[in-house]
Amino acid sequence: MKNSGIGGQAVLEGIMMRNKDKYAIAVRKPDKEIELVVKDSKMLTDKYKWLNYPIIRGVFNFIDSMVTGISTITYSASFYDDPAEQKKTKADEIGRAVFKDKLESILMAVTVIVSVLLAVGLFMILPYFVSRLLKNVISSQILLNFIEGLVRVLIFLLYMVAISQMNDIKRTYMYHGAEHKCINCIENGARLTVENVMNSSRLHKRCGTSFMFLVMFISIVFFIFIRVDNTILQVVIRVFMIPVIAGVSYEILKWAGKNDNTFVNIVSKPGMLLQKLTTKEPDADMVEVAIKAVEAVFDWQQFLDEYYENETDKEAAIQAVEEALKQKAQMLDIKISKNSNVVVNSADKLNKEINIKEQDMDTDTSVYANEIEHDVEAFEFEGHADIEFEDLDNDLSHGLSQNQEGSESLEKDIEVDSLYNEQEDDNESEDVFEGIEFEESQPEAIDELVADEVPLFKERKTDK
Repeated sequence: MKNSGIGGQAVLEGIMMRNKDKYAIAVRKPDKEIELVVKDSKMLTDKYKWLNYPIIRGVFNFIDSMVTGISTITYSASFYDDPAEQKKTKADEIGRAVFKDKLESILMAVTVIVSVLLAVGLFMILPYFVSRLLKNVISSQILLNFIEGLVRVLIFLLYMVAISQMNDIKRTYMYHGAEHKCINCIENGARLTVENVMNSSRLHKRCGTSFMFLVMFISIVFFIFIRVDNTILQVVIRVFMIPVIAGVSYEILKWAGKNDNTFVNIVSKPGMLLQKLTTKEPDADMVEVAIKAVEAVFDWQQFLDEYYENETDKEAAIQAVEEALKQKAQMLDIKISKNSNVVVNSADKLNKEINIKEQDMDTDTSVYANEIEHDVEAFEFEGHADIEFEDLDNDLSHGLSQNQEGSESLEKDIEVDSLYNEQEDDNESEDVFEGIEFEESQPEAIDELVADEVPLFKERKTDK
């Protein structure tokens, strides 16, 4: 795997790709056409060579990335702005009159500053005060600082999980996956086609997500040794240490991106795992957008020539890589398919068992109902006045309760819809129950109901 030097980020319905002193933004517009714009962008570390020293360059590259990132997101969002919300306010008119062409730059600077302050407050200051709630319980300063680091990581993870549930963020994460897939496709030595990109991994060691995780982790190492009793001084130290932590994290990430060995893979593993939250599998349309952005700033064909400059048969080597990517993707699909089949087969098996049990339940219920109906119809009562309906209903319910032993959560309701009398010429009355229904709350098997177990109704006669 060879480092291409390109990087990027996902924007609203699009991709930004950056290579050296240029970056391109490709956006899928509402009409489904792809809008592509290429801009010159010289980084601060390129303008001022003294900023290109280790650790220092990480700080300014991070700031430069934030400014470019916010600018590109704003640009992509302009294609989806509601025209009704684009009306100029009085504040806009005053701002343009005062600052003229510098208004957008000023607003961008304010946005960056506010973003940094919110990040510092949420991920640095808040964990400190949360950990100090345990000060009365834990006396060790080192342990408190360690707990602070764990709280920081936990807040970061909760934040990532929370925003990943938003629909717009989900699509942005899909474009983030497309960006990674394009870079991995190139750096593995494959041609930049939709198929090859789709078969590539969506995880990459140089991702900004990995950078943020490194910042969280390294902050634990740095702050764990800070021993200052004054609360204000502790907060100030944490704020001023952020650039140093960011610089160190950048160097580790840069080193990991240029090397590929067991130790590097271990160091990169937590960030790679976290990328499963911040990247999603893209569709072919998203990959097409990402390819457009890459090709605008990067000659991947020339890169492949350099990649395989020592190969006697470059075409065969490329085809071998592409075939390997395809086989890996197919193996992943088979694995997913097998897992899905297990779930489906298990569900089918469960449904079949439920259907069988429901049929058994219906059979048992029908037999029981027929037996009761037969007993009722065969029994004669003399005199309607002395029939105790409550006792009769209780007898029926008691009969059911005796036969539901061994079954779980089985409910049966016996409903007597109507009771009617028909007076015969010999002044004898016959009572018949109609509409006996049984309802099961769960399709669980019950023992076969036996008519002999049903208590008989007591005959009551009155003297005429």
